[in-house]
Amino acid sequence: MNSRASLAAAASVVAGLIALPTSATAAPGPGADALTAVVIHDVPLTTEIEQRILRYWTPDRMTRALPPLRPGARSRPQPARLPYRVAPQTVPFTSARRDTQQAAVSANSRGAVWPDQGRVRATTGKVFFTMGGRDYLCSAGTVTSANRDTVVTAGHCVKNGTGAWAENWIFVPGYRDGSGPAGGFVARRMFAGAQWSEHADDDYDVAMVALGTADGKHVTDAVGAQAIGFNRPRGNRVYGFGYPASGAYDGERLVYCSGRPHTDAHSRAHGLGLRCDMTQGSSGGPWLTDFDPATGAGTFTSVSSFKYADDSGTMYGPYFGDAVRSLYDKAQRG
Repeated sequence: MNSRASLAAAASVVAGLIALPTSATAAPGPGADALTAVVIHDVPLTTEIEQRILRYWTPDRMTRALPPLRPGARSRPQPARLPYRVAPQTVPFTSARRDTQQAAVSANSRGAVWPDQGRVRATTGKVFFTMGGRDYLCSAGTVTSANRDTVVTAGHCVKNGTGAWAENWIFVPGYRDGSGPAGGFVARRMFAGAQWSEHADDDYDVAMVALGTADGKHVTDAVGAQAIGFNRPRGNRVYGFGYPASGAYDGERLVYCSGRPHTDAHSRAHGLGLRCDMTQGSSGGPWLTDFDPATGAGTFTSVSSFKYADDSGTMYGPYFGDAVRSLYDKAQRG
């Protein structure tokens, strides 16, 4: 971490996927207009405010961060493996999860530690934020952009659906074992599609954030970025990344899943399903297609969003179509 954005090591933290009940009413499909309206939230990011946010994230606050709850989910049933909130893990990483670390990257992984190689290691990171007076965390990743400041994450990691926007929002790229080599980057502008911001539609659970600089550097100049793609074929192999922090995982290392996505077996969502054991903490983490394990480079085509209450082995992510393209067009120039 650099001195300007120093973030002292946190033991471990927890964060949130929301498990949806299988009995939920089917969400409406994207309309002909593609619902491309974008809602923008500006953060008054003065130097004083930026420094206050950086100081806010002490090791204790990071450790006590909780998984974000999406609108309407508080009364929804949850399986034992995906509780809304999980006490922070205190055991060492090597004994906090099953032994899934692999010498070689697998094209069909349901959850393994990424072997610290390539671009994805630097461009993926943890997000910390405050919402409704409580501290939370998620995952996110950088994408190429005109402003060189854009990161992509889940909508519920930026705005509580129709409710409040997040505060004290900070991205730590390359996070590992309590720190990140580039320090922390504070949000200066947040972007969410109207279908998420005004309707909390799971099919549009995507948000983008324009960050302030750190030590005078834009985030993509400091750590690089992944490409972003829209309206791609749905069956292409995908690699999903994030920082799961409950169950078998403690949130301190980057984890990946890989395979060919499939349609929603419950016919509720119009996004993508991936066999994946990642748990809370991975929300907002990038799904990359056209991915090269040797270089760690790929194309951002979805993010981790939710799991169904009766299927903890499948992660779902929204499809990046015209609505997300519109969101990106606004964010990359914001």
